[in-house]
Amino acid sequence: MTHDGTFEIPHFVWAESTRPRSEVSKLSGILAAELGANIELSKQGGFLHDIGKAMDHNQDGTHAGLGAEYCKRYGVNPIVVNAIAAHHHEIDQDTVEAVIAEAADAISGARPGARREDLEAYIKRIRSLEEMSMSFDGVQQAFAIQAGREVRILVRPDQIDDLSSARLARDIAKKIEETMQYPGQIRVTVIRETRATEYAK
Repeated sequence: MTHDGTFEIPHFVWAESTRPRSEVSKLSGILAAELGANIELSKQGGFLHDIGKAMDHNQDGTHAGLGAEYCKRYGVNPIVVNAIAAHHHEIDQDTVEAVIAEAADAISGARPGARREDLEAYIKRIRSLEEMSMSFDGVQQAFAIQAGREVRILVRPDQIDDLSSARLARDIAKKIEETMQYPGQIRVTVIRETRATEYAK
């Protein structure tokens, strides 16, 4: 177990979350000092804001929600929990410390070279989702959207009927579960469009 002085979380979760988070924590402390906010809670919020990315990939939900729920369970200060849950505006930011965590994360991520590994992993996951979806018969196009949290698949209406569309969505979701690792969940949407055209002369 690894300690931050007030609570403990499993080492494997902690280790996967520390590399870019310490910078966000330092930036949060600097911003808090300038604004007269609670420095210690701001630093904790910055350090833990993305801890949900290291959660069990079989859990449903976003990394912000998963991380907040996990830290709440381990007795983290509610101000820090809100900073974690709200740093992508999924819920309201109740305190200035939550705003600071979001701002520090944005500053850290905007620095040239700061998130190169994250960007490469993101691009790889997007391509893998699209290529995997395209490997199924009857698929015309596939687009990974929402930062890879959803994949939309356009099928050929002459090859895939409505019943097959539902089956295809289930099959693609199952293949994603079996072959990929990802935080939270990925929505699979199959779109079958039929157009009828007539001309009035």
